[in-house]
Amino acid sequence: MALKVPKSNQIQLFKDGYKHLQGLDDAVLRNIQAVNELTDLVRTSYGPNGRNKLVINHLGRLFVTSDAATIIREIEVVHPAAKLVVMASQAQEAEMGDATNMVIMFAGELLKRAESLLVMGLHPSEIIQGYELALERALKELDSLSTWKLPQPLTHASLMTALRPAIATKQYGNEETLASLVADAALSIMPPNPKNFNVDNVRVVKIMGGSLSGSRVVQGMVFGREPEGDLKKVQKAKVAVFTSALDVAQTETKGTVLIKSAEEMLNFTEGEEKHTEKIFKEIADSGVKIIIAGSSVGELALHYLNRYGIAVLKVLSKFDLRRLCRVVNATPLARMGAPTPEEAGYVDIFETIEIGGDRVTVLRQLTQGDAGFDPSSTGEKTKTATIVLRGATANHLDDLERAVDDGVNVIKGLIKDARTLPGAGATEMELAKRVDAYGSGLKGLAQHAIKRYASALEVVPRTLAENALGGAEGNEVLSKLWAKHELKGGEAWGVDVEYEEDGTLHADRHQIYDSLAAKQWALKLATEAAVSVLSVDSIIMSKPAGGPKVPQQSGNWDDND
Repeated sequence: MALKVPKSNQIQLFKDGYKHLQGLDDAVLRNIQAVNELTDLVRTSYGPNGRNKLVINHLGRLFVTSDAATIIREIEVVHPAAKLVVMASQAQEAEMGDATNMVIMFAGELLKRAESLLVMGLHPSEIIQGYELALERALKELDSLSTWKLPQPLTHASLMTALRPAIATKQYGNEETLASLVADAALSIMPPNPKNFNVDNVRVVKIMGGSLSGSRVVQGMVFGREPEGDLKKVQKAKVAVFTSALDVAQTETKGTVLIKSAEEMLNFTEGEEKHTEKIFKEIADSGVKIIIAGSSVGELALHYLNRYGIAVLKVLSKFDLRRLCRVVNATPLARMGAPTPEEAGYVDIFETIEIGGDRVTVLRQLTQGDAGFDPSSTGEKTKTATIVLRGATANHLDDLERAVDDGVNVIKGLIKDARTLPGAGATEMELAKRVDAYGSGLKGLAQHAIKRYASALEVVPRTLAENALGGAEGNEVLSKLWAKHELKGGEAWGVDVEYEEDGTLHADRHQIYDSLAAKQWALKLATEAAVSVLSVDSIIMSKPAGGPKVPQQSGNWDDND
């Protein structure tokens, strides 16, 4: 008879405080549940009729927006599986600047569809294999669905057509006005080779008051303040940019000075004044007519700047200072003193104008075709255009800025790849039909995952319909879309969010287009995120560092008492 060796269940692999979850129920399904919660949060914000979310971040700042990128950035997701999907969405934001909500929504739907397969007994590796095959097929089919290309050379009308759908998803009803502003700004700064288009050269300045109809495009960089000195307008001038304070240097230690007579009192600051005057005389002698200060400007410095006829503007944002240096082609200096010829920049027009009762300062470079352009000036000048947005509240202006940002990124994406697809959920519906047919022709267990991938693609048209019309109507529209996509030439039928006839519309006839490149990236990143979550079978969490968390003493912001 063999001896039984008693087994010990007390093998300690990790330190005290570690959490180790494994298996289908504890790890995989819990991860899927966490991603679904995140998906449900942003799904209702998708499309032109998407609802806004009111988010208060850890600093107490208020956001009212339907922009998925902003929502997930501010809510600070901590669950590791949900974080993977958030990272995929952030990668989409960095790469294309649009379709971030689709990444989260589609990844969540893929995981929701995988859940039933896992419960039925399929192994995650079989689902992963099926999803990867389906993605490959979907990307192949995307190329054949392209119906319209952004024509070259770019025109205001063609840019408007491309921008309208992207801006309508954020600002439904204001898309015409905003698309026109973005198209004007982009065309005015478009380099001879459009591939060099830089989204950073289209800036936004928000001025409270008025309404959106009062918004306009200003050629050049706009700063929402007046110059500090007496000089308000300069043309064709040398520019020096200083990051340090323009002031008398303060000593690090406190000193006590004993003054015995009136003469000593008068002579006390004379040395400082002479030194300061010498510095600003050197700057004036070097030909500088405009100084941009990245920090404070002292009263004594301002006195000498006015005396020598130098305009001075304070720009406190280091990002704006960096952009300004690129526009005027100057080197920011961390010391007070005259810049060398290489360090000094040049600007054609520096002026103060009034916009809606607010006085702002504009720095503008003239290029060929502008009145007053000097043909003898050489070198490529960096042009900027600023969209001055008007609105009643700061939150509304922030949301308008996000819509403009999306529009500019759409232009960047379409310059790289000019192909577009039918929008309004038409492309996803057609892909669902084709991927489903592809799955039906395969053998083995992977076909189940491929068919689930196809049904997950329906999430886009279904969400568009549900957000616009409600649940029951949404299902009805979806069945009508299936019927239309089964017909020959029905690839471009999508959801009509205004529900004018039967809840469907022909996306091509209504000029609703989505960028093909943005859709490709969204499908790739969402599938990768879903596959990453499915391939996890254990969650190992170490004990958090630090002592016990001290409970906050202050009451909740929403308490009634």
